[in-house]
Amino acid sequence: MNILDQIVASTRERIARDKVSTFTPTSKTPLQPFAFEQALRDDDMRFICEVKRASPSKGMIARDFPYVQIAQEYEAAGAAAISVLTEPEYFKGSDTYLQEIRAAVRTPLLRKDFIIDAFQIEQAAMLGTDAVLLICAILHETQLREFIKQADNLGLSCLVEAHDENELRTGLRAGARVIGVNNRNLKTFNVDLHNSIRLRALAPPEVIFVAESGIATAQDVQLLRENHIHAALIGETLMRAADKKKALGELRES
Repeated sequence: MNILDQIVASTRERIARDKVSTFTPTSKTPLQPFAFEQALRDDDMRFICEVKRASPSKGMIARDFPYVQIAQEYEAAGAAAISVLTEPEYFKGSDTYLQEIRAAVRTPLLRKDFIIDAFQIEQAAMLGTDAVLLICAILHETQLREFIKQADNLGLSCLVEAHDENELRTGLRAGARVIGVNNRNLKTFNVDLHNSIRLRALAPPEVIFVAESGIATAQDVQLLRENHIHAALIGETLMRAADKKKALGELRES
């Protein structure tokens, strides 16, 4: 069983626990429906800055983890959106992180988790997020279409993540308005920044295109700009920076 399959299995167990817990999702519409995708529509490169404590590929990234302060630093630095990991076992995330960050910042939030059940989208709305991550590698096209429709009804955006041409086309057929191409293969952990560039030509210009993973320098950002990519989702590079505002400024000034 590869790591992605392990995470999905763990997620199924978590959902089963959540469904019988005292937690009862109560959907609510964001103050500004679809704020996430609106924030990414700009003439210049936009940045989705990630609050991430750990990952399967890198282990513990931030033992000292003042997550609310980190989100506030991202907001002060001009992040278009903030991605918050909520998967607890492999990424050491928490729904609590998302709730407390929502109370502290106005920047649009992405709940980054492994969505495999409609229940999780209801959860996301209750937690106060503006967008959810939908991963093509773990969802059938019918599920993607249903989850996008459900999110639309709640005023939530969907970042539909693809790793290859087939997944990208699946996401587009399902109605994705925001496509994220993960440059890290979730099965092997190999990173190839050019994965985003290769797939960019396959997406219509009106679809917001996000490059994810492997973006570490101003030169990387400039390469994405030159290839008409709208936004970059950056996690480890910013999480390891002592001065996050300075680090994001250096990435922007390419």
